[in-house]
Amino acid sequence: MKKKVENTITGLVNDLQSKQNTEGKWSFCFENSLMTDAYMIILLRSFEMDDEELVGRLVNRLWKLQSREGTWKLFHDEKEGNLSSTIEAYFALKYSGMVQDDDQRLDKAGRFIEAKGGFHKAHSITKCMLAIHGQYDWRHILPVPIEFLLIPKQFPLNFWDLSSYARAHVAPLLLLKSQRFILKMNNIPHMSHLSRAPYEARYGKRELNLYSKINEGLQAIAGLPANLHQQSQQFAQEYMLQRIESDGTYLSYFSTTFFMLYALLASGRKKDDPIIVKAIKGLKDMTCETKKGTHVQNSPSTIWDTALISYALQEAGVDPGEYSIENAVKYLLKKQHFRYGDWAMESAVKPGGWGFSSSNSIHPDVDDTTAALRSLTYSAAEHPNVRKSWDRGIDWVLGMQNRDGGWPAFERNKSKGILTSFPMDGAEEAAIDPSTPDLTGRALEFLGSRAGLTMDHSQVEKGVRWLKLMQQADGSWYGRWGVCYIYGTWAAITGMKAVGVSSSNEHIQRAKGWLERIQHKDGGWGESCYSDQRKTYVPLSFSTPSQTAWALEALISIEDKPTPAIDLGIMSLLELVTGKEEDISHTYPTGSGLPGNFYIHYHSYNWIWPLLTLGRYKEKFG
Repeated sequence: MKKKVENTITGLVNDLQSKQNTEGKWSFCFENSLMTDAYMIILLRSFEMDDEELVGRLVNRLWKLQSREGTWKLFHDEKEGNLSSTIEAYFALKYSGMVQDDDQRLDKAGRFIEAKGGFHKAHSITKCMLAIHGQYDWRHILPVPIEFLLIPKQFPLNFWDLSSYARAHVAPLLLLKSQRFILKMNNIPHMSHLSRAPYEARYGKRELNLYSKINEGLQAIAGLPANLHQQSQQFAQEYMLQRIESDGTYLSYFSTTFFMLYALLASGRKKDDPIIVKAIKGLKDMTCETKKGTHVQNSPSTIWDTALISYALQEAGVDPGEYSIENAVKYLLKKQHFRYGDWAMESAVKPGGWGFSSSNSIHPDVDDTTAALRSLTYSAAEHPNVRKSWDRGIDWVLGMQNRDGGWPAFERNKSKGILTSFPMDGAEEAAIDPSTPDLTGRALEFLGSRAGLTMDHSQVEKGVRWLKLMQQADGSWYGRWGVCYIYGTWAAITGMKAVGVSSSNEHIQRAKGWLERIQHKDGGWGESCYSDQRKTYVPLSFSTPSQTAWALEALISIEDKPTPAIDLGIMSLLELVTGKEEDISHTYPTGSGLPGNFYIHYHSYNWIWPLLTLGRYKEKFG
């Protein structure tokens, strides 16, 4: 097996080096849900962009993704189909003008939509898209007045308490809702027959409490000038425009840019406005190619992939002075942030983080920053200019720790529980940006293994204490940004081990027992996207390369010598790595953007995590 491990590592290293761009970056596809493909078709038709080739390619991919039952799914084992995805694909295909009205494939989809309750049962974002195009009533969406945007920060509940991701969507949506904006075009398909179910708004105690807090803030500003409504709309527009990146997109996301474009129309801009034209071009540049055709990425993962790959290559033995690493380091150094963003409202630290996409310059996150810093570690020891960036990045990471001891994704202390009742589907996960075990574990792993910090450091000790409190009864940890309990458990174990927590610690041992209990008979690990919806571990019937690698790296970090679980796992991982790229084990999404609504197949993961784990195995056990 030793020879096979070495040969596999060599093969993965050679593969990755051959895929590097001349700029020093890696550009793997960030394959998310079909929403972006459908919305791009809708956008091109709404803004009368003459790009029949792109529309045709996106239409072809949607057909290839349709199930035999006529539905569209978020992930392979999703039963029946996903209502929102099916509505989005159905509307986009009709709007494309490239599908006959009597197409049997559409009829199947329509029957599924009706059977599942129609538009009223769809996700809030889907409803907003439909309302823009006159297919759903704005009255039934987002019952929050736009004046909410102007409630001062010092009030108990205000716009700035939302997570940055939520704010980026809420600003354009409240502007659109405030005007009941409907795009008037003759070619928009009419689908009102799929919205027959009666709408009934039901508010529980938590929702009523939220509205009460919002109303308190609104009453406090009621004495302001009579044009408060107009001021709110102006604020929403300025909020978006101030966060447009160099490629024209709004915070480098497809979804936020999509709604911003319609909000700009609602504000009086024309379809040929330079801001609109540039934004659409920026979205077109987000396309990538998959086995089933052209796909639009919600936010290309260039920084994330480049950071992780260059780090994995170094861990596999590639010298930091080798061309591929030097080139990657130069690229990453150019992408470090030196502008203040919204994160600075809660943190006094200087800019120094990294974002997810190459165009991102003001919206850094903790996970991408520690990934980039891992890649720079060895170079920082040799080059003063790299060391300066590295130190600045570490300061930023430490400055982003939450009061509770954990780490968030984008901003500190955005964790007011009342906002999980915000009237948008997915608010429980998206409206706030709390500490999560996966981000905290990854931050600790970096601080311990690369920055040399241990439990003697007060912030590290606080982070470990928080992690221990978050452990589930079965020994696992929940992972917010990966699927799901395997991801969180791997991050927590490797993080605690890196800062000096003993393998004999009860939390580590409980986690080890859980990982060994859920190991598949073939030696691998596989977890369903259903886990983060049901908030309990749901196994897959097959193993995946990334989840197997995560579980193995966690076990390797605990043990002093190979165990039967590790040896069996390594054999499974070697088989998975050499499997066919189109196999479901290689294409199943193991990243999570929004639980229950948005999952990610990182094409790079089939190289990165197996390479790291095989390197760890070889290094530790020979």
